[in-house]
Amino acid sequence: MEFRHVPVLLEECIEGLDIKPDGIYCDGTAGGAGHSKEIAKRLTTGRLISVDRDPEAVAVATERLAGLPATVVRGNYSELDEIFERLGLSGADGILMDLGVSSYQLDNAERGFSYHADAPLDMRMSSEGLSARDVVNGYDEKTLARIIFEYGEEKYSRSIARRIVEARQVRPIETTLELAEIIKTGVPQKVRREKNPCKKTFQAIRIEVNAELEHLSVALDKAFDLLNVGGRLCIITFHSLEDRLVKQRFRGFCQGCVCPPDFPVCVCGRTPRGRLVTRKPIEPTERENTENKRAHSAKLRIIEKIKEEKDPNVTADGI
Repeated sequence: MEFRHVPVLLEECIEGLDIKPDGIYCDGTAGGAGHSKEIAKRLTTGRLISVDRDPEAVAVATERLAGLPATVVRGNYSELDEIFERLGLSGADGILMDLGVSSYQLDNAERGFSYHADAPLDMRMSSEGLSARDVVNGYDEKTLARIIFEYGEEKYSRSIARRIVEARQVRPIETTLELAEIIKTGVPQKVRREKNPCKKTFQAIRIEVNAELEHLSVALDKAFDLLNVGGRLCIITFHSLEDRLVKQRFRGFCQGCVCPPDFPVCVCGRTPRGRLVTRKPIEPTERENTENKRAHSAKLRIIEKIKEEKDPNVTADGI
C-alpha cells in the first residue's frame, strides 16, 4: 500500500523552525517525508538530514526527497549525535521530531499496530527486536499490568492483564483482534458501550515494544546539545506521557540558577540555555482537525537554544 502520512501542524512547524536557506536541519522522524520535503524545499546551500527507524519509511523518504538537498538515514532519533558525527556535521540550526505512529503504520494491517484489523501481533517500528507478541505472551501479569497502567493510563490495567494471562494459558495470543477481544473482557460493559476500550492498552504495548519514552528522553538531550546557538527544536507529541516529558525537559533547558533558596547570592553560575518560543503548546486548528482526524491530540512545543552548556566566564567552582 502507498505510504500516506499527512504532516501534522505543517505550517506551524515550518514557521517554528525559522528556516535559513544555508542552514543544517534534521527531521528525526521522516515518516512519509511530508515535513522533510517542505524543509528541504526551502534550502539552497543548506542540508536536511532525514532520519527514521522504519526501513519502509527510509525507502519512501529517499524516493520523495530525490533531487533535494537532503540525506536520508536509517536510525533512531536517540542516535542523532552519532548520525551527525558519521556525516561530518557538528551542529544543526533546527531539529523536528513528530512523535508517535505514522498513518501508514496504523493503516497497514500487517504491521500489527491497529485493533481494527486482524494481523499478527507486531507493532515494531523498526521491524526488528522485541515484538508485541513477545510482550503479550512473555511478560508476567504484574509487569503487564504496570505497563498498561503507566504507558496506557488505563485504570482497568490489572483486570486486563489478568485476562491476557488467562487467555494465553489456553493458547498463545497471536493476532491483534485476538488481543482486542481479550481486552474487552477486562473492562466493564458500560466502558465497552461508550468507546473502544483497546486504544490505551495497544498504546501501552506499542510504547513498551519500541521503548518510545526511553528513546525520547535520550533524544531530547542529544537534539538540544546538537543545536547551534539560535537553533530551534520542535517536538510534536500525541499523548500526555510524551508531552509531559517534553514540557519538563524544555523547562530544565530554560532554568537558570539552581542554588538553594536560602543562599544570599548565586554560586552555581548556571544560566538558561534555552528560550521557550511557545509558552503553551500549539494545537491544530479546527479545520486541520476536520481534515486530518489523527491531528486532534497533537501538541507542538518549540524551544530555541540561546547558549552552549558551558559558560566560558564561569569556573568549575561557579565563580
